[in-house]
Amino acid sequence: MLEDRYGNKLSTMNQAARDAYVNAVDRLFAAADGVEEAFRSSIKADPDFALAYLGLARHYQMRGMGSLIAEPLAMARSAAAQSTTRESALIDAFGFLLEGKGNEAYRMLRTHLETWPRDAFAAQPCVGIFGLIGLSGRAGREAEQLAFTTAFLSHYRDDWWFLGQHAFAQIEAGQLQEATTNLEKSLAGNPRNANAAHFMAHLHYENGDTETGLDFLRDWIRDYSRKGLMYGHISWHIAVSAIELEDQETLFRIMNSDVSPGTSTSPSLNVISDTAAILFRAQLAGIEIEPERWQAVSDYALMHYPEPGLAFADVHAALAHSMVGNDEALTRIIDEARGPAADVVRALAESFRAMADERWADATRYLSIAMVDHARISGSRAQRDLIEFAMANVLLQQGNADEARRFLEIRRPRSTPSNAVKGLFVH
Repeated sequence: MLEDRYGNKLSTMNQAARDAYVNAVDRLFAAADGVEEAFRSSIKADPDFALAYLGLARHYQMRGMGSLIAEPLAMARSAAAQSTTRESALIDAFGFLLEGKGNEAYRMLRTHLETWPRDAFAAQPCVGIFGLIGLSGRAGREAEQLAFTTAFLSHYRDDWWFLGQHAFAQIEAGQLQEATTNLEKSLAGNPRNANAAHFMAHLHYENGDTETGLDFLRDWIRDYSRKGLMYGHISWHIAVSAIELEDQETLFRIMNSDVSPGTSTSPSLNVISDTAAILFRAQLAGIEIEPERWQAVSDYALMHYPEPGLAFADVHAALAHSMVGNDEALTRIIDEARGPAADVVRALAESFRAMADERWADATRYLSIAMVDHARISGSRAQRDLIEFAMANVLLQQGNADEARRFLEIRRPRSTPSNAVKGLFVH
């Protein structure tokens, strides 16, 4: 039988179908463009190859194209009878994943990986910020993510995809030196791995190496397609660096062309979170933000996330709604927040409302609740620094500048730029 790149047996006997499938999975793992085309090439070569349909459905899910998932998922299930035992088990688990039943999917995938630890396609949904662990809302999910990648590391050795994912888990856990080694190996194994390039941006951010990180990203993104999954978010990192370097021309150019609603090629979750976060961070740094920009984010949130339930989206939607004074939408998030991180969502939404009203003591109280473990809302440490900087700002607004500086020195000693909060640090 033919095998995938990880040595797993495939039900297809067609070499072209196998090669196109392997190419598609590699493109998916590298966040490259051409994923859909590659899976469709595999399907064309072998219309009975179930995993090609499953991969296409997963691609649509990752791109936020939920309306397109049902057809390829049905085709994968229809072809499951002709599949290997491993493939059939994978289709069953992904059925839960693709239908939005994350807890069930995670349990099945963990069981699956006990039997087939090198089934990378089964491991992929479990890793990353927006993976099944990252979006779980569980306390200690950063430690859980690192424990997951560490447990399977020996099965993947020097695989460029897994090393990148393991390195990111290390970055979020503060193991920066170890992450550096693994990221360098990942990029050596596949220099066009957009996920590893993205993780390298996080590494530079955590180390406070703004200019080095910016130079790396500008060079790397030059040959990256705008159709790639990570293009908009990598651009967000460039915009963050522009704030730190007080380069407003670059900030707004990147915002206008690659990050904001209407121009970003990212999935909707990235669009709302990246745009709201960059606007808020810029505002905290003393950069004037036109109200129209906030209104665009608030409108986008109402269109794409009208019902509360996804914590990371809800937090950024609440921020945008508070900035434009849409108290009805903000109240709905507070009243109807759902899921395991609902308490953190409510606390943050209340803090944003208090900040908008300049009720600084109330904002401090609500932010203090979220500080216990705001990782539960998902997002990287870099993305959640808007919460850390918000706390420093509300302390500053109450005349507690020394306390605000100590807070950041304790919480984010490496990554806090001197201009993170206007007036807090002496330039």
